Amino acid sequence: MPHFNPLIAKLSPPPVPSVLAWAKAYDGTRGPLIDLSQAVPGYPAHPDMLKWLGEAAASPAFTGYGAIEGEHVLRRAYAAHVSSLYSATIRAQNIHITSGCNQAFICTAIALAGAGDTVLMTNPFYFNQETTLAMLGIGIELVPCDAHDGFLPDIDAIESALKPGVRALALVTPNNPTGSVYPPALLRRIYDLCRANRTWLILDETYRDFLVEGSGAPHDLLEVKGWQNSLVCLYSFSKSFCIPGHRLGAITAGPRVVAQIAKIMDNLQICAPRSAQAAVAKALPALDEWRAGNRTEIARRAEALKLVMGKLKGWKLQAIGAYFAYIRHPYPDISSEFVAEKLAKIAGVVCLPGDYFGEGQEGYLRFAFANADTPTILQLEERLSTFQLPGI
Repeated sequence: MPHFNPLIAKLSPPPVPSVLAWAKAYDGTRGPLIDLSQAVPGYPAHPDMLKWLGEAAASPAFTGYGAIEGEHVLRRAYAAHVSSLYSATIRAQNIHITSGCNQAFICTAIALAGAGDTVLMTNPFYFNQETTLAMLGIGIELVPCDAHDGFLPDIDAIESALKPGVRALALVTPNNPTGSVYPPALLRRIYDLCRANRTWLILDETYRDFLVEGSGAPHDLLEVKGWQNSLVCLYSFSKSFCIPGHRLGAITAGPRVVAQIAKIMDNLQICAPRSAQAAVAKALPALDEWRAGNRTEIARRAEALKLVMGKLKGWKLQAIGAYFAYIRHPYPDISSEFVAEKLAKIAGVVCLPGDYFGEGQEGYLRFAFANADTPTILQLEERLSTFQLPGI
């Protein structure tokens, strides 16, 4: 028998393909499949975005290796965008471009922690971040998020968990899987605790572009003096620009962190996809109004789901925001993996089980409601109200 790295061998297979396999068993009797599983934009990229991608991909200028930290034109454009959003002074030297936000996380994790170190995460957690730390041999401790508090991190639990030597705390806001949006005041309190403990705060803001219009800056942490020594912010261009297949993310950090990440990136990929970087550099300022319109559309989809869930007996909308809703299913003694499998095969509704996001999450399902338009979301009322588990 072959021998593999035990840190990899003990991991479960990637979860999304298994869920999509359930969908293939659906016979279509309840209508078209409603796919609320993987977070993918439920509308196409802007025509100009596609044009710029095509032009850059056809240009010989982008066929060679690029700068490890990213194309300067995108680093500069993204720095300006972050500066405007947070009323902060962010420069290109604070930006490192990566091939998606998952890569941004693994680069950051390697830069800040080593095998045997400890990183804190919330429970529930984003599974790719948990498996990333596990495969690196980095210890994981979980901070509970209470459903009764909208799955916000418990500040007292964080303070108790921040023992000497804890290298980092990883947070996702708006959250994946729950959709919960962490208020700026809460993030500031958490950051202050981390800084006092000499613990890095890693803030994954992949879904920040879908915060409710007028909500203001997600936090003020980039205005704090010396933030570069205790904060790393992660981002993805995939959702906002509808280009997940082009794999483009970004890290905002101090120049010393960027320099460490460049060492890691040189061994992972050398540089992020260059043509996509060139296209996004144009799109960041040019498609601002289009992105704002998409934010409004996603908000309509969220309201549609709230309307549906308010009419259903036994189902409870526990949290919602940005791209996701975390829903308590009506079968308390049955695992969410079993419920999700039957939902896909019988009702044609594909979602992710709470079991995938941590211990104690078997009562929940994650709906990526942004994937579906409003008329499709409204169909969930009939699908869920008539759904019955076999033998129940």
